[in-house]
Amino acid sequence: MWGADHHGYIKRVEAAIEAMGYGKNILDVVLVQIVNLFKDGQPFVMSKRAGTFITLRDLIDEVGKDAARIFFIMRSSDSQFDFDLTEAKKQSSDNPAYYIQYAHARICSIIEKTGISLDKIENFELNLLNEAEEQRLIKKLAEFQEVIEQISKSNEVHKLIKYGQDVAALLHSFYNKHRVIGEDKEIECARLKMLLCVRIVLKNILTIAGVTAPEKM
Repeated sequence: MWGADHHGYIKRVEAAIEAMGYGKNILDVVLVQIVNLFKDGQPFVMSKRAGTFITLRDLIDEVGKDAARIFFIMRSSDSQFDFDLTEAKKQSSDNPAYYIQYAHARICSIIEKTGISLDKIENFELNLLNEAEEQRLIKKLAEFQEVIEQISKSNEVHKLIKYGQDVAALLHSFYNKHRVIGEDKEIECARLKMLLCVRIVLKNILTIAGVTAPEKM
């Protein structure tokens, strides 16, 4: 990964590689645009001469490792990125790190309240999950493998975070409209199994992104 201002060096390095008898295709450079830091909507102007700058360690201390990682990978590398420190600390849908992690923790809380071992729920009727919110959530989960395959080929990691936000939004939409615990037993079992699948996908997303998957928040 190189800064976009170093794009001129790509051809030179490729030429050097070929001069040594190798194919230039062994070099795969991803150009990354400059990150602009903001706080409360105002730009933080950095200057080496004036000694005003923020290191990555400072940034992590300010917003936390998880938020820092998610914010850095949620944008395409070729697009300009404004990192707002205030947004990175919000506990709302404006903060994708919090939003995805909260969805995972919410499912863990629901499952814990049931006191049921989901491994013991072997028989459930998938056709009972016919509410619109359930159908949209299941269809989105079915896209997971394709999303991962696309990312592995294109290096467009930002699509993983967008997908995680979509799954979290559909999960919250479902839970805000439908009960899980206390429903008809067959429906309850089916919905618990569905939530288990959502939890697995969300945990995989967070793990691939290199952040934690908290069970309580």
